[in-house]
Amino acid sequence: MYEPSRVLASFHIAGFQFGEGALVLDHLKPGARLEMVAEPDNPHDPSAIALYFEGKRLGYIPADHNEYFAIMLHYGHADAFECIVQQVAPDRSPWHQVRAAIYVADAR
Repeated sequence: MYEPSRVLASFHIAGFQFGEGALVLDHLKPGARLEMVAEPDNPHDPSAIALYFEGKRLGYIPADHNEYFAIMLHYGHADAFECIVQQVAPDRSPWHQVRAAIYVADAR
Protein backbone atom coordinates (compact mmCIF):
# COMPACT_ATOMS: atom_id res chain seq x y z
CA MET A 1 0.00 0.00 0.00
CA TYR A 2 1.26 3.48 -0.87
CA GLU A 3 2.21 5.52 2.19
CA PRO A 4 2.83 9.23 1.50
CA SER A 5 5.76 10.91 3.22
CA ARG A 6 4.97 12.76 6.42
CA VAL A 7 7.93 15.14 5.88
CA LEU A 8 6.72 18.64 5.02
CA ALA A 9 10.07 20.44 5.33
CA SER A 10 13.68 19.56 6.08
CA PHE A 11 16.31 22.16 6.95
CA HIS A 12 19.36 23.12 8.99
CA ILE A 13 18.32 25.22 11.98
CA ALA A 14 18.76 28.90 11.14
CA GLY A 15 20.69 31.00 13.63
CA PHE A 16 21.96 27.94 15.51
CA GLN A 17 25.30 29.70 16.00
CA PHE A 18 23.50 32.53 17.86
CA GLY A 19 21.14 30.40 19.96
CA GLU A 20 21.76 28.22 22.99
CA GLY A 21 22.35 25.07 20.94
CA ALA A 22 25.92 24.67 22.13
CA LEU A 23 24.56 24.14 25.66
CA VAL A 24 22.52 21.08 24.63
CA LEU A 25 24.39 19.82 21.56
CA ASP A 26 25.65 16.76 23.48
CA HIS A 27 22.03 15.85 24.36
CA LEU A 28 20.60 16.26 20.86
CA LYS A 29 20.08 12.98 19.04
CA PRO A 30 18.23 12.08 15.85
CA GLY A 31 14.59 11.52 16.74
CA ALA A 32 14.52 14.18 19.49
CA ARG A 33 11.45 16.39 19.37
CA LEU A 34 11.78 20.15 19.21
CA GLU A 35 9.19 22.60 20.44
CA MET A 36 8.00 25.14 17.85
CA VAL A 37 7.17 28.59 19.28
CA ALA A 38 5.77 31.27 17.00
CA GLU A 39 7.24 34.77 17.44
CA PRO A 40 4.78 37.09 15.64
CA ASP A 41 6.40 40.12 17.31
CA ASN A 42 9.89 39.21 16.06
CA PRO A 43 11.30 42.47 14.61
CA HIS A 44 13.15 40.64 11.81
CA ASP A 45 10.40 38.27 10.65
CA PRO A 46 6.75 38.22 11.76
CA SER A 47 6.56 34.58 10.60
CA ALA A 48 9.50 33.56 12.82
CA ILE A 49 9.20 30.23 14.61
CA ALA A 50 11.80 29.49 17.28
CA LEU A 51 12.87 25.92 17.99
CA TYR A 52 13.49 24.83 21.58
CA PHE A 53 15.01 21.73 23.17
CA GLU A 54 15.08 21.25 26.95
CA GLY A 55 14.06 24.89 27.40
CA LYS A 56 16.95 26.24 25.29
CA ARG A 57 16.34 28.17 22.08
CA LEU A 58 18.34 26.46 19.36
CA GLY A 59 17.46 28.84 16.55
CA TYR A 60 14.68 29.12 13.99
CA ILE A 61 12.92 27.45 11.12
CA PRO A 62 14.55 29.13 8.09
CA ALA A 63 12.54 32.03 6.64
CA ASP A 64 12.03 30.23 3.34
CA HIS A 65 10.16 27.45 5.20
CA ASN A 66 8.33 29.24 8.03
CA GLU A 67 5.38 31.20 6.61
CA TYR A 68 2.99 28.26 6.15
CA PHE A 69 3.78 26.88 9.61
CA ALA A 70 3.43 30.34 11.21
CA ILE A 71 -0.09 30.63 9.76
CA MET A 72 -1.02 27.17 11.02
CA LEU A 73 0.37 27.87 14.50
CA HIS A 74 -1.45 31.23 14.60
CA TYR A 75 -4.77 29.49 13.98
CA GLY A 76 -4.19 26.86 16.67
CA HIS A 77 -3.03 23.88 14.61
CA ALA A 78 0.31 23.27 16.35
CA ASP A 79 -0.64 19.65 17.15
CA ALA A 80 -0.82 18.90 13.43
CA PHE A 81 2.99 19.07 13.25
CA GLU A 82 6.04 17.51 14.86
CA CYS A 83 9.51 18.99 14.55
CA ILE A 84 12.11 16.25 14.89
CA VAL A 85 15.91 16.27 14.79
CA GLN A 86 17.13 14.34 11.74
CA GLN A 87 20.89 14.74 12.01
CA VAL A 88 23.44 16.07 14.49
CA ALA A 89 26.96 16.78 13.23
CA PRO A 90 28.99 18.49 16.00
CA ASP A 91 32.13 18.65 13.82
CA ARG A 92 30.46 20.74 11.10
CA SER A 93 30.13 24.52 11.08
CA PRO A 94 27.42 25.86 13.43
CA TRP A 95 25.24 26.63 10.39
CA HIS A 96 25.10 22.92 9.59
CA GLN A 97 25.35 21.17 12.95
CA VAL A 98 21.68 20.27 13.31
CA ARG A 99 19.20 19.26 10.62
CA ALA A 100 15.54 19.05 11.57
CA ALA A 101 12.33 18.21 9.77
CA ILE A 102 8.70 19.09 10.24
CA TYR A 103 6.36 16.14 9.91
CA VAL A 104 2.60 16.12 9.73
CA ALA A 105 1.46 14.36 12.91
CA ASP A 106 0.00 10.89 12.40
CA ALA A 107 -3.37 11.01 14.16
CA ARG A 108 -4.52 7.58 12.95
